[in-house]
Amino acid sequence: MTIKRRKFLKSLSLSTIYPLVNIELSIFSNPNSSRVKEFYQKAIVVDGLIIPRGWNEDSFKALDESGYTGFSASLPSKNFKIAMSSLLKWENKIKSNSNKLILAKSSKDFYRAKEEGKTGVLLGFQNATMIENSIENIESLYKAGTRWIQLTYNQRNLLGDGCTERTNAGLSDFGIEALKKMNNLGIMVDVSHCGRKTTDDAIKYSEKGVSINHSMCEALYKNHPRAKSDKQLKSMSEKGGVIGIICLGYMIGPKLGVETTFQTYLDHIEHATNVAGIDHVGVAADFAIQGIKASGATKENWYLPRLKNFKPSYKVQWPPWIPEIDSPRRYLNVAEGLKKRGYTFNEIEKILGLNWLRYYKEVF
Repeated sequence: MTIKRRKFLKSLSLSTIYPLVNIELSIFSNPNSSRVKEFYQKAIVVDGLIIPRGWNEDSFKALDESGYTGFSASLPSKNFKIAMSSLLKWENKIKSNSNKLILAKSSKDFYRAKEEGKTGVLLGFQNATMIENSIENIESLYKAGTRWIQLTYNQRNLLGDGCTERTNAGLSDFGIEALKKMNNLGIMVDVSHCGRKTTDDAIKYSEKGVSINHSMCEALYKNHPRAKSDKQLKSMSEKGGVIGIICLGYMIGPKLGVETTFQTYLDHIEHATNVAGIDHVGVAADFAIQGIKASGATKENWYLPRLKNFKPSYKVQWPPWIPEIDSPRRYLNVAEGLKKRGYTFNEIEKILGLNWLRYYKEVF
């Protein structure tokens, strides 16, 4: 990928902000696999969304294999009581595994995790239902460790409309009030599952950049309710936000293994960087760290329930994974794929994790 001089200088200036990762060295000029692996071992790697439900020894084994510096963990959000209980359980899990995990509340915690050979865990929720009807609950959640909240899931809640809601009403007055509270406290505002108007409202009314934590580009997968438009990517990036390109195969495109492959995933990254800029694109799995297949997903326990829970517009497929990004080493494969496309190591590490950390620093 050809880099314009201004873009190259910008990359250099950002590398001075992140002293651990000034990795655009001559020894990495050859994009063969061994050099990419050497780069990957030194890189900051942050997954924008992991589903840690049922975390066990297999999860820790996958974590060791992944090379992750950190990840955002999606916790149960049905109501305030369940959310607070989930936060406490994960705080205790992190404390009891302090040789492996760090409770992340700022960008500095991820750098410390990298230095100590551990993994930073950023706690949050894929819905705002646990706020219930109380703005004060947001502060309680923050004090308990919450650092990101998705404003809506697929359906409407008190804050606004989700992406599969029949209407497209955007944020409610309560939603805007909640958003402002999140801004003031230092909670990341996420709009991944939000409806089109809700997404636009969040970007407009948020004083800080919003996160599109785990999504994809509408330009490449048209008419999917979860995809974000080029206009949204641009407006998001103008305020400093980041989009994490989702690894969930059926979200990337139709007909997995035929028209939708690992290269399609890289296409989404490339399109997002072309539209939003290299400093505003990250990665996000949206499933268990070991992968969907390895976590025991079957047609009966994974696919069929989703046909009932999601509207037809979701276009759920079976199998739902792309093999190259369904293993713990998914982002090593992404790094190799991007290097083959001509991305520099500085650019690749921004996508793998530095963009998230820059964004966390601004938000938290």
